[in-house]
Amino acid sequence: MLMSVGLLLASAGAIYLFCELFVNGVEWMGRALGIGRTATGSILAAFGTALPESVVTLVATAFGAGDAERQIGIGAALGGPLALSTLAYGVVGLCLVAWGARTERALPGVLEVDGRRLSRDQAWFLAVFAVKIALGVTVFAGKSWLGIVFLAAYGAYFWTELRRDEASAGEEEVEPLLIRRHDATPHIGWILAQTLGATVVIFVASHIFVGRLTVIAPWLGLPPQVTALLLSPIATELPEMMNALIWVRQGKERLALANISGAMMIQATIPTAFGLFFTPWILDRTLLVAAGVTALAIACLLALFRRGRVRGATLARVGWLYALFGVLALAVR
Repeated sequence: MLMSVGLLLASAGAIYLFCELFVNGVEWMGRALGIGRTATGSILAAFGTALPESVVTLVATAFGAGDAERQIGIGAALGGPLALSTLAYGVVGLCLVAWGARTERALPGVLEVDGRRLSRDQAWFLAVFAVKIALGVTVFAGKSWLGIVFLAAYGAYFWTELRRDEASAGEEEVEPLLIRRHDATPHIGWILAQTLGATVVIFVASHIFVGRLTVIAPWLGLPPQVTALLLSPIATELPEMMNALIWVRQGKERLALANISGAMMIQATIPTAFGLFFTPWILDRTLLVAAGVTALAIACLLALFRRGRVRGATLARVGWLYALFGVLALAVR
């Protein structure tokens, strides 16, 4: 058990350190490709940080040895959006509270946001999520083929983000590439090497983290599915949370929020497609509770973002909904 706890802490530390490399590399990638700041966060960064959860779902559903493992895959597909809509945004709120006084804002701890864009992202997610849950409570022939629709939905979101991104990545100061600090304009090869290398380490460390959680969970008396919903997403969504922490610390909250919203769209579509392809995609009571808490979190975020101004303390409170889910999940299991 002590070894498992040690590996858990070591892998979490590796995720944080290599997220520093990842966010630095992805900013340079956005600049090299001429992609705007928001799309850099919602597409490039989100794709890299959402890999662990997507792969966990694919492996569990497509290659799981039994029904229990496939259920863990379905739980992971629901747990990812739950963790992002609660914990990840809560982390941004806490960071705004902690570091707001160090910024030059007129109102410390208060963030002026693109309310229209963020609200649109939440609405996109909520629409896809509603279809995802509706399919989970119905049984009919040919349901598995609807996985293609979810892949197409992400493709539409991807294209929309690229077309609507108006700000050039080059307009904002970017720190030197960490593996080539003395290069004013590093070669694309170095940018790729740093970004992809960091992604691989984050991917491996996330899997170690998840693996240790599955060892520790029985010791805590938690069943596999509750582990998939309650604990695994904390590990697999740790890259998004770390990215948010790093970018808010650097005063780049727009990238942090875009990364979370982009990752949520990936989690709403790609893991769901895997679940539909390889399982009956039937949701039990615990999974439906997770869906309900996620929908409640999104409704709260929609109300916050439409104002165009977000207080860190208010955003941080969304994170408590994850604790609410934990209580309800243990009550209904």
